[in-house]
Amino acid sequence: MFKNGPKDYRHLNLKEFGGHKDEVNCVAFSEDFQIIVTGSDDERVRVFKARTGEFLCKLRGHTGSVKTVAISADSKLIASGSFDKTIRIWQTSDTQLLHCLKGHTKSVEVVCFSPNSELLCSGSWDRTAIIWQVESGHPFKILCGHDNLVQSVAFSPKGIFVATGSWDFTVRVWRIDDEHYNKPVSHLVLTGHKGNIHSVSFSKDNVLASGSWDKTVRLWNIKTGSCIHTCSGHIGWVQAVTFSPDGTYVASAGDDETVRVWDVVNGKCVKTLEGQTDQAHQCGFTPGGALVASGAAVTTLALT
Repeated sequence: MFKNGPKDYRHLNLKEFGGHKDEVNCVAFSEDFQIIVTGSDDERVRVFKARTGEFLCKLRGHTGSVKTVAISADSKLIASGSFDKTIRIWQTSDTQLLHCLKGHTKSVEVVCFSPNSELLCSGSWDRTAIIWQVESGHPFKILCGHDNLVQSVAFSPKGIFVATGSWDFTVRVWRIDDEHYNKPVSHLVLTGHKGNIHSVSFSKDNVLASGSWDKTVRLWNIKTGSCIHTCSGHIGWVQAVTFSPDGTYVASAGDDETVRVWDVVNGKCVKTLEGQTDQAHQCGFTPGGALVASGAAVTTLALT
């Protein structure tokens, strides 16, 4: 990984992943970056090979716009959340539907698998997040407390905590490692952002990052609830945040057509990738340290 910060980036327009009949709302990369999943207003989920752009399959079943997609860490499962208030979990191997999860009362805006793929967390316009048991399809925990849409969720590396980001300008961190459904989950409320929270992410060391429409990224100590750094520089809404595998850097993608890379220790921006994606909505580091950013239709790879 980078020793003195990422320096030499090459920008490669990998592929336009087409085929949807309406606007693409979401994209997810598998952990090994071998497959890409997209969700659209056409109520379909499409799966592609990341390196070649080869179309693999289409997943049907939702009766509303697909707002969010996720791939389990072992790439065996795909989850999709929809305006139809449901979450669907599909088997990657044969595209069979494993579960249709019903529990939210409004549109599902975000889904995320736990690191061991045993749990799934969903966030909704109904102001709740629900943690589901993947094998059974049953709800495990219902997380209440936000005053507005739950737009983002993330599990900590060991699956002990889950963070939820909301349009109420707060991030909540919930401890979920107890076994009893009826036992309340303890949590922290992190305040300081002045805009909707659109993305949250944990580092391997349990540092939490949040990206907001106030155009900043904040880094948090979840043991104390204190803000470690406020990273300012974007001139557009921050849509996504992600940590490098070693936890040294955090990348943020914004509506200002930039992806910025920040040093976790001092909170300083060490690299800005400009004009490579039109309103970057997603970003992620590959296991080898390459940074991938995705806009509305084009995926751009930035290599160190």
